[in-house]
Formats: sequence, C-alpha cells, structure tokens
Amino acid sequence: MFPRNTWYVACTPDEIDAKPLGRQICGEHIVFYRAGDGQVAALEDFCPHRGAKLSLGSVCEGQLVCGYHGLVMGCDGKTVSMPGQRTAGFPKIRAFPVVERHGFIWVWPGDAALADPAAIHHLEWADSPDWAYGGGLYHLQADYRLMIDNLMDLTHETYVHASSIGQKEIDEAPVGTKVEGGQVVTSRFMENVMAPPFWRANLRGNHLPDDQPVDRWQVCRFTPPSHIMIEVGVALAGQGGYHAPAEQKVYSIVVDFITPETETSHWYFWGMARNFNVKDKALTAQIREGQAKVFAEDTAVLEAQQRNLSLHPGRRLLMLNIDAGGVQSRKLLDKMVAAEQAAASPVAQAA
Repeated sequence: MFPRNTWYVACTPDEIDAKPLGRQICGEHIVFYRAGDGQVAALEDFCPHRGAKLSLGSVCEGQLVCGYHGLVMGCDGKTVSMPGQRTAGFPKIRAFPVVERHGFIWVWPGDAALADPAAIHHLEWADSPDWAYGGGLYHLQADYRLMIDNLMDLTHETYVHASSIGQKEIDEAPVGTKVEGGQVVTSRFMENVMAPPFWRANLRGNHLPDDQPVDRWQVCRFTPPSHIMIEVGVALAGQGGYHAPAEQKVYSIVVDFITPETETSHWYFWGMARNFNVKDKALTAQIREGQAKVFAEDTAVLEAQQRNLSLHPGRRLLMLNIDAGGVQSRKLLDKMVAAEQAAASPVAQAA
C-alpha cells in the first residue's frame, strides 16, 4: 500500500550515464535514460512492437533504441521509427513525469496531470557548497513501511548497531514524538555520555578530542510519502548540545529516501550530509563506508522481519511508546492512500 500521486527518488544521475536503467517503482516497470538535450526521460519499460524491455536497449544520439528489433522511441512515449517499417499507427506507451534535482532523479508514478515539480522535497544541503554528501543504494526485500518504522525509532541502534553507533544511553533517554506541518518528528537527547565508535571517528575528523564526554542528539523528520532526514551529532559536553557552536561539535543529516518497488520490496537511497571539513574527500569516503556497514545491518534485520511477517500475516504486533513515530507516519500514509482511492472511485469521478 503506497501513494502514487507523489514524487519518489528513482535513481541517481550516474545510474543513467552509460545506458538506460530499468527500475520498478510502485509496481510500475519504468525505463530511465538521458535524452539528446540532456534531459531525463522516463517511459513504460515495454516496447510496443513485441513487448521487449526497452531498458535492455541503448541510447543512440539521445533516442532510446529497443535492443530487440531497433525500434526508436520518443520521450513522449510515441514511436519515432523502426527499420523498414511504418510506425505512424504504433500505440503510444506511457510517459512518466520525471525531474532531475538535488543530485537525484525523481519520478511521479501516478496521474501525470497532477505532477507539480514544486512539490519535490526541498533539500537545503544538496546545492550548498557548505555541505558535503556521500551515499549509496540498497535494494531490500521488505515492505518500505518497515524501513520507515526502523528509522523513526532508533532504539534498535543499541542492539543492531552495537559496534558502531549504538550505546545503552539510547535506551535510557526518553523519546519525544509530535506531528507538525505535515511531518512526523521524533527526538532523543543524551547528555554527558561517551561517544560510540562512529562518532568518535567523526570527532577526530573535525579535529576534536574523542575521549571526552559529549551531548548527543537524534531528531528524525518524516515527510510523506517516504523521505526521512535525521539530524544527528555530538558536541563536547556542556557546550550547548544541539545548539553548540560549530567548532565544538560534529553535526550531520542522515539522508533516507525509501522508494517502494512492490508491496514487499523497496529501494533505499541512503547517505549523510555534513557541514564540517566539507572539502575532505577522504573523510567523506570514510563516513560513507561506515554508514554502508551500519545500513547493511538494518537490511539483514528488515528482510528477516519481512519473511517472518509473510509467514504469519494474521499475527498482531505490539505497539509501545517507542513506536509512536512509525505509527504516526503510517497514519499520514494511510490518509494519502485513502484520499487517492476516494478521488479515483466511480462516485468521485461522477461528481
């Protein structure tokens, strides 16, 4: 169950540099490629001739060429030409609204008439020279909502990520949850604790001591349908914590774009944006490597969770106070889906 009339991150620009990319998003099989004018195009991954996957073809002089019989497809979904054939009567295939922005390719899998690029999630760090970013992509065999649950409740860090970002104080710190401005926000603040390994490394990366107590924070912001930005960091204890001056802390934004593939699988675009030592490429690579290991641990847990849930579809799950962020996030998603279904119903259309 996922909203369709919304923007999702589909891929990164480098994924379509050399050849077309086929990717399933919200159940739709879509081919992404870069057209002759440099703009990104997104079409139904289906050749109207014999049903071959267009993503297995190539891009020649900015046009998508089917790898089966050489049919040339236009960005609007209409066949341009085919060797030795008249193509005027070929049926048009579906074209999807697509936008390249903030270092990502965004697609609208729903009603194209409703697509508004202005609604794309704003990323304040993406276009600023004061920030550095490094990230990656995981393909998970799990309901995308399980990842949202995971990221909106970081209690699991103590257990799943014990060797990197986890520490017992996470369990001990109360979690706050609120809904504001169409977002769900959860937060934890830990005072006078020792930084775990991942953050000790980041303290060193910002030329700060790693053997002194720190104040640590986690502020998770969910924006429907599937974007979560997590403000994380540590500051030398007693310097103001979250509000400490830049020279006394390391502060980053954990970037999470969770794009549904099917009801039980999704694409997870992860990364970290930071505003310290932004020109240090070695540090960016080090943080990315550390993050990759952390999120790989999440992947193993969530895929096993999905297998278990699939075996026991009728089992009721417990809801505790730490689950409030995920619960509220799902409520927003349910409202989006219900609104789309109501708008698409015969009664609504007749009205």
